[in-house]
Amino acid sequence: MSTERHVSLFRNGRNQAVRIPREFELPGSEALMHKEGDRLVIEPLPANSLLALLAQWEPLDEPFPDIDDDLPALDEVEL
Repeated sequence: MSTERHVSLFRNGRNQAVRIPREFELPGSEALMHKEGDRLVIEPLPANSLLALLAQWEPLDEPFPDIDDDLPALDEVEL
């Protein structure tokens, strides 16, 4: 895959836009754009996942209750 390609800029309403060639397509429907000096950097947003969401949460300070205190022993359960 080529790492460089000439592209044209155009107007889309009041915004400037660039058509991204197929070999540079990003996954998903949204991206993150930021400027580094004179360069525009466009990065794909990381996929949303349950593990990513849980990693952002603060740990709980309270212990979970012990819920199996009132359950019968496994050898007493009839199947």
